[in-house]
Amino acid sequence: MAPPIVCFVGRSNSGKTTLIERLIPELTQAGYRVATIKHAGHGFDLDTEGKDSWRHKRAGASQVVVLSKGSLAMFADVPEELPVEAVRDRFVNHDTDLIIAEGWKSEGFPKVVVVREELQEVDVSLEGLIAVASIKPIDTNAPWFDRDDVQGLAKIIISRFPRQVNS
Repeated sequence: MAPPIVCFVGRSNSGKTTLIERLIPELTQAGYRVATIKHAGHGFDLDTEGKDSWRHKRAGASQVVVLSKGSLAMFADVPEELPVEAVRDRFVNHDTDLIIAEGWKSEGFPKVVVVREELQEVDVSLEGLIAVASIKPIDTNAPWFDRDDVQGLAKIIISRFPRQVNS
């Protein structure tokens, strides 16, 4: 069974990354194996100039895989932006319990909206809304969490997406 995807959505600098960074230890302490997928709407460059993998990519390789004991990284050209479920299905380990995706606000996945003070800060469908996290309380049909209440947010995610125990 494919691991569930929870999207964290909000404007740039709304606190999504910081909240996710603080949430992951809560989930891993509860026994979850968590994967994250980050949407970079404005492109990105991960490889370090001068390193062998950068040199391979610059030389024209369409895909570069770097492997060491315990780690793997891949840099690949893709013909178009992939949907988050395609990334999950192709690249995420099957023993993962939960995927936290940063972005993909228009996809139909369960989501946590992260804003500073008002829900209107981000143009997002409220369909599948699990929770709202902000600096001050927001009146909404979904549970509201202060952005510092990572334990509360972890509890709602754990209750909504219980770990699948393999026999």
